[in-house]
Amino acid sequence: MAFRFAFLLVLCVVPAMVAAIRPAKNPFIVKGCVYCDPCRAGFETSATTRIAGAEVMLLCRQKNSNEVVYTKRGWTNSKGEYTISVSEDHGDQICDAKLISSPHPTCKEATPGRDQARVILTRYNGIASDDRFANAMGFMSENVAAGCTQILKQYEELDNEN
Repeated sequence: MAFRFAFLLVLCVVPAMVAAIRPAKNPFIVKGCVYCDPCRAGFETSATTRIAGAEVMLLCRQKNSNEVVYTKRGWTNSKGEYTISVSEDHGDQICDAKLISSPHPTCKEATPGRDQARVILTRYNGIASDDRFANAMGFMSENVAAGCTQILKQYEELDNEN
């Protein structure tokens, strides 16, 4: 009888204990930032500022059906940066960080083409780090700010030199 009990203990309890003490996989950490474009340039300039309190959503869709299978919200900190922790692998899905809202009173319009950023969330792609970096996303101000003409001329001059 004692042998059967010991056998059952080894067969059932020991694997459960091993699984419980095995370190869990580290979550992915999606990192990015949100900015305000006061020049309505469509990209970051020297006049660009970061937006604290902007809402961002991570959204993953099935590749075949485009069905949304995962969402998680995040908000930017005082530096305009956000981090979203994701514990699952999403290798069979297409994931994007997307702008949701801006608390900035005059910078609420999402910049076309800069309103979302693709994020790869799988461990089977050769990336050793758990950190996943999304491209910067931005909102535009309602009106072009003073001084933007000068700033954009600098970019034009740089372009002409090349």
